[in-house]
Amino acid sequence: MSMTYITVFVTGGIICALSQLLMDKTKLLPGRIMVILVCLGCLLGALGIYEPFLEFAKAGASVPLIGFGNSLFKGVKEAVLAEGFIGLFKGGFSKCSVGISGALIIGFVASLIFDSKMKK
Repeated sequence: MSMTYITVFVTGGIICALSQLLMDKTKLLPGRIMVILVCLGCLLGALGIYEPFLEFAKAGASVPLIGFGNSLFKGVKEAVLAEGFIGLFKGGFSKCSVGISGALIIGFVASLIFDSKMKK
């Protein structure tokens, strides 16, 4: 059981460290790096590589943005198989609605609590 915690921690840490290296060593903006991670998760899911990785790393692979991209891919794939073309547009939302809603609600509450200022 403790080995699972170590695996999750190390895997998530490696993903975050690689993301930080992208921010530090390239001129890519954080938003673009986030998009790259989500697209990478979709691509790895489409290639069938992400599921074995997810079984090994568990939450270390599902919590970062790569996991969000894989969830989007799985939702779209299931919806397209069940409903056809319209599944392209609704599959990702149905699979990831809890995460998206949580991010929106927490972001809104944080904006009420903290006084944000624009950068000059």
